[in-house]
Amino acid sequence: MKAAQFSRFGDPEVLEIVDLPDPHPGPGQIRIAVRAAGVNATEWKLRAGRLDFGAGLPQTTGRDVAGVVDEIGEGVTDVAVGERVFGVSDDGAGAAERALLTHRAPIPPSLGFVDAAALPVALETATRSLDQLGVGAGTSLFVNGATGGIGAAAVQLALARGARVIGAASAANADYLRLLGAEPVTYGEGMAERVRALAPDGVDAALDVAGNGVLPELIDLAGGAHNVVTLADFDGAKQYEVRFSNGFHGHAFHALAEIGALIAAGRFWLPVERTYPLDQIAEAHRVGERGGVRGRLALVIG
Repeated sequence: MKAAQFSRFGDPEVLEIVDLPDPHPGPGQIRIAVRAAGVNATEWKLRAGRLDFGAGLPQTTGRDVAGVVDEIGEGVTDVAVGERVFGVSDDGAGAAERALLTHRAPIPPSLGFVDAAALPVALETATRSLDQLGVGAGTSLFVNGATGGIGAAAVQLALARGARVIGAASAANADYLRLLGAEPVTYGEGMAERVRALAPDGVDAALDVAGNGVLPELIDLAGGAHNVVTLADFDGAKQYEVRFSNGFHGHAFHALAEIGALIAAGRFWLPVERTYPLDQIAEAHRVGERGGVRGRLALVIG
């Protein structure tokens, strides 16, 4: 099968398309013929050598996947060959023609493969973060970096829980944030004052998705470091004793199976801004790293 991998750390050019043996599912796993795969910040940080999950080289890439079940492992009874599913690729090897999944769910009927492939990591990471912050009905939440995949997911999931959401983004994305249901403020000097203009007493919780060095301001807005979670500022988290949430690692997967109802009710939408064929994965990484993407990027495979 065709798959993307890298044999050294570096810029997107280190990615190459290679032929690898078809994987086969073990107990509890399924195999899918991949139709689309999402592109995440975790993947380009791993490729660049900025994260280390203990995998050696060469290393495959890709976590978000959607496709059609074509082989089932021992003990699997919840899906059948031919069904459409989406989920998180085991071993981060989803940018390929075949992928193994343990954590998966049926694709909601209204979604195509590309839209489904945009969801898993952003959805599960946002859900975990909201759980850690105790976001629920009557909570006020500030999201720093509210227009990317995880930020946009967090905004909508928090609103669905009954929270009030204020989101930070560039001025150009203010209308997009309003469309998602958040009250927008712009980045930059004076951001905290702009938040307080909307919420004079501050907020109950703050989620840092952007990692742009504003943890002290978030701590002040949220009334303490214990009310802040960052997904992007590891060093700042250590310095200011803020919780750092490392993606979805170790999280009980439940959001995949639950999102269909919100989508059907028109209360959740995560746009895919651009798609690329598998052999243009380097360009997808390049665009993602530059930033400014609304929603998600995806690869179309097969």
